[in-house]
Amino acid sequence: MKLRTFDQQDYHQLIQWIVSAEINYMWGGPAFTYPLDTEQIHIHCQQSQIFPFLFTCSDSKLGYVELYQESCDHFRICRVFIAGEHRGQGLAKQMLLQLIDKAVNTFNAKQVSLAVFDHNHAAKACYLSLGFEVSSTEKGLRSFNGEPWDLILMEKHL
Repeated sequence: MKLRTFDQQDYHQLIQWIVSAEINYMWGGPAFTYPLDTEQIHIHCQQSQIFPFLFTCSDSKLGYVELYQESCDHFRICRVFIAGEHRGQGLAKQMLLQLIDKAVNTFNAKQVSLAVFDHNHAAKACYLSLGFEVSSTEKGLRSFNGEPWDLILMEKHL
């Protein structure tokens, strides 16, 4: 299993994975509208501070993740996604371990951070198992279909 650079030929795979407005919001927050399309992805991925990756095994595409450069040595992990048929197998943890390694060895990161919706218990457990610590909680800033979604901010010093 490995991370490789996400490029234009992969856009349709990501679109196929994001099958509902709720999944779109869970994955992309307010940055993307549903239905996801190639134009939104292209504009997003062209930003100089965004480093998108596809997680693969042989010819299988398993997931997507990106690094967002906050500063010269601080990167935010964003848009973590494992394809539905591959969930529950510990793949997110493997993908994130490779991403953190890349952040350190390619980008000289000293800190990584992320945000996760409070009700995403599996993701929170994964991040805690990787040594992330809760730094704060944002309440009332995000909602989906009128339901508030609290955001947990987490960080890890490398």
